[in-house]
Amino acid sequence: MNDIDAWVWWLVVAAALGIPLVVTAMPEFGMFAVGAVAAAIASGFGAGLVVQVLVFVVVSVALIAVVRPIASRHRSQRPQLASGIDALKGRQAVVLERVDGSGGRIKLAGEIWSARALDSGRTYEAGQEVDVVEIEGATAIVM
Repeated sequence: MNDIDAWVWWLVVAAALGIPLVVTAMPEFGMFAVGAVAAAIASGFGAGLVVQVLVFVVVSVALIAVVRPIASRHRSQRPQLASGIDALKGRQAVVLERVDGSGGRIKLAGEIWSARALDSGRTYEAGQEVDVVEIEGATAIVM
């Protein structure tokens, strides 16, 4: 394998590593693919096989050592912008029909929702403002 062909083989390796990246969604394969591209660049500049392999190993390990912890930290964080029912928790609503432990109706975010009091012994009358504590199915739990 001469130097001209070596960079082509490194690009083939990079493409081959890209396939399991797409199929398995394991980002480590992408980091190895970037290492192979770096080795192809080294080969293109005339580096020997030992240097090419060292470039591949160093770039791949560096990416895994640096990018993987950052990615796992971001994956474990909750999103800053709440959406869906999570966005409704903690909001205020207006009681439309008496709400107690067995049910009632509220107006929440411009929509009419069925509601139930968090404390089953508590009653909220029409016109009162309540706080949404939880959403269970299509029912808002209020206090």
